[in-house]
Amino acid sequence: MDDVKAWFVGRLPEEWFEDFSVISDRDEIVVMGRLASPAAGDLDEDQMAVAERSRIDGFREDTRAQRMKIADQAQRTFERKVSWGASCGDTQVLFTHLAVPAMTRLRLKERALLDTLIDGGVARSRSEALAWCVQLVGRHEADWLADLREALEKVEAVRDRK
Repeated sequence: MDDVKAWFVGRLPEEWFEDFSVISDRDEIVVMGRLASPAAGDLDEDQMAVAERSRIDGFREDTRAQRMKIADQAQRTFERKVSWGASCGDTQVLFTHLAVPAMTRLRLKERALLDTLIDGGVARSRSEALAWCVQLVGRHEADWLADLREALEKVEAVRDRK
């Protein structure tokens, strides 16, 4: 358990979440907690989604002051913005969280790709097109990373033969 999660383990009220995770980078810490699912009763799938969202919304409102106090303490301690989210059943909601700019240098070919996405109506700007590309990679990362790891293993095997 890293220091950031350990810090939150010591600060979060035990009754808030069944379980929680903490993910972070150099800009932001995201605390994502799992809330108890509402009793299903005779709710259909759509009604259950509404009940789960309602439970998350209630948690967000009921805990706002205390979450902000904890976030302020964490931000002073870790010098990073703290964001919150909750899941309940199949529903997951991130509350206010950062969208951090990432500067990059692109050659003509890469700019042309982004401009094609804009012309095709996928994005309104190069920034939005680049974000779309990153999200697409994120959706397929497990498959792509597995392929990359397999390729690296083959490269290592070839190197070991020398």
